[in-house]
Amino acid sequence: MIYQSDELTIQRLDGDIAELNFDLQGESVNKFNNASVDSLTRGLDALEAETGIKGLLVTSGKPVFIVGADITEFTSLFGSSKDDIIPFTRTNNANFNRIASLPYPSAVAINGFAMGGGLECCLACDFRVMSSAAKIGLPETKLGILPAWGGTVRLPRMIGVDEAVMWMATGAEKRPADALKAGAVDAVAEPDQLRDITLATLHNAIDGKLDYVERRARKHGPLPLNDTEAMMSFFTIKAMVAEQAGRNYPAPIKVVEVIEAARAMSLEDALAVEAEGFAELAVTPVAAALVGVFLNDQLLSKTARGWEKKADKKIEQAAVLGAGIMGGGIAYQSALKGVPIKMKDIAQEGLDLGLSEATKLLAKRVDRGRMSATQMGTILSSIDPTMSYTGFDAVDIVVEAVVENPKVKKMVLAETEQQLQKDAVLASNTSTISITHLAEDLERPENFCGMHFFNPVHAMPLVEVIRGEKSSDAAIARTVAYANQLGKKAVVVNDCPGFLVNRVLFPYFGGFNALVRDGADFQAVDKVMERWGWPMGPAYLMDVVGIDTGVHAAQVMAEGFPDRMQNDYKTVTEVMFENNRYGQKNDKGLYEYVTDKRGKPGKIVNDAVYDLIKPVVGARVEFEREDIVWRMMLPMAIEMARCVEEGIVGSPAEADLALLYGVGFPPFRGGIFRWMDTVGMAQIAQASEKFASLGKAYELTERMQAMLASGETYY
Repeated sequence: MIYQSDELTIQRLDGDIAELNFDLQGESVNKFNNASVDSLTRGLDALEAETGIKGLLVTSGKPVFIVGADITEFTSLFGSSKDDIIPFTRTNNANFNRIASLPYPSAVAINGFAMGGGLECCLACDFRVMSSAAKIGLPETKLGILPAWGGTVRLPRMIGVDEAVMWMATGAEKRPADALKAGAVDAVAEPDQLRDITLATLHNAIDGKLDYVERRARKHGPLPLNDTEAMMSFFTIKAMVAEQAGRNYPAPIKVVEVIEAARAMSLEDALAVEAEGFAELAVTPVAAALVGVFLNDQLLSKTARGWEKKADKKIEQAAVLGAGIMGGGIAYQSALKGVPIKMKDIAQEGLDLGLSEATKLLAKRVDRGRMSATQMGTILSSIDPTMSYTGFDAVDIVVEAVVENPKVKKMVLAETEQQLQKDAVLASNTSTISITHLAEDLERPENFCGMHFFNPVHAMPLVEVIRGEKSSDAAIARTVAYANQLGKKAVVVNDCPGFLVNRVLFPYFGGFNALVRDGADFQAVDKVMERWGWPMGPAYLMDVVGIDTGVHAAQVMAEGFPDRMQNDYKTVTEVMFENNRYGQKNDKGLYEYVTDKRGKPGKIVNDAVYDLIKPVVGARVEFEREDIVWRMMLPMAIEMARCVEEGIVGSPAEADLALLYGVGFPPFRGGIFRWMDTVGMAQIAQASEKFASLGKAYELTERMQAMLASGETYY
């Protein structure tokens, strides 16, 4: 053994080959934390002192290669200065440079994921052989930063600037075929042949059959572009990346700038430019926000796995009550993820609609080459449309998704319960109705909870799992486990009107209605909020949600929280409802919707809408952009603070992700609590005072006032 630690080993193999094996003890995956970086330094010291070595084989002792840097250890960097951050990159850059400069060739066997720093380690090696089951990528821009261990230097010199920029700007995971085609890896092997083929590649290099010296020269030298080629290439790339990334995400364009600035430099000088770019990004609020989202997501996943471990049985057979668009979406998602599902409706038309929805979604996957027609047929066959309860005695969980009417839901739930085994879980997809109320007529209310999907089911990651007063831990655990099986992000919340997401969304809509009442143009409000970062403004969002649904939900919210959600005026959304303008579902709401040549709905404005709302709005007023933002965001923020204080949701982290995954809260702001921490409670208090005349929705909670006095933050 040449070197051994809890992070990696280096041993001598037959044929005078050294094997560097990453195997971080106590962890399920390899990652670069402080300890593993230090061990790599000491291991390379030992390797360089060893005589007679002819080649280096780099492997992993885990099912994956290396997932990247341990972000949890580096979060303190994001509160540092640029000068403090730059040295962070040096140690591991030195390590990778040492691997790249060994007096003999190196080859790496990439099994599982090699992401971020894991891929950068691979790029330092002379040859890369990738498992057919592996994925590689440089996802740092998703965290608001850029690769800091040579990724912006080595990858463009290996696969070309255009391709490398796309890899880094999108942060996409690359499959073996794409990586091989691009030239990022030299061969692809089946998992059981990976080691042998990598060793054979290394032996060919040792024997002179593969030229590793020329490869090194290419990675260490300038990019092969003259000034004219560089000017044209980078001008085009910058324009394309800027358009796709948008103004709120600086990391992708910084990647291009770093590559361009270092294009004619040596390796060492180029790495210095990369380190400077990394440090510039790391001190931005966007990086702090996106890293926060990443860490919150890890926490949410860990919490969901904890619930899944408590589940008494795995979901083998599911059912959904009510077909239609929502029921069909749930059935599609369940079947797609390998859980057979019964889809029950009282009418054949409903079943036809549900099957049509599932078929349409599967056909899109076939058209895009993501599955075969045979696979599509197999998945469709696992959806069992039925108008009877036959076979429901073998179902593990039932999701009710019938009309949003408490009387109808209670009747259907009670009827269904009689058809189920005693331990089966019954869940409601209601978006507003109290789970405790719906459980009143059930014989086994402990087996009942909420499972609120967001529309469209296949696209929206969030599922709210709602605990009623009598819901048992066993029911919650099995429901979360089912959400995990469906590939969804489950947030467990306690019962209240609107639960979590809708409860805080409607104060936001309340801010919108009051702005329009006071003379704001709804189009102007949409533009301001979209510029602030929302994927769509409030008027557009209400059309997408459905104005009829919104009016119903607003009534539920008003009954539940009359002191701050009861309006004393007629809203523009109520006017739309009274005029049968329901939004996208019937192609007319505050906007009107027409289908373009590609079959996608386009949004236009009909001046007749202004005539309809004229009786309920004031004279046109041009509001300051900042006032629009505060009037929209403050009620949502304060209501979310109430939800955490009341224990509706377990933590600010879960609350932030619920809004991000449920309604598209701007990721670059990190979540509503992260946003409040960024602007500061003092500014929030000033805005609360400024708009106090608008009512209790703008009044800070006692807890927020205490935080203002103490300087405490949510994170």
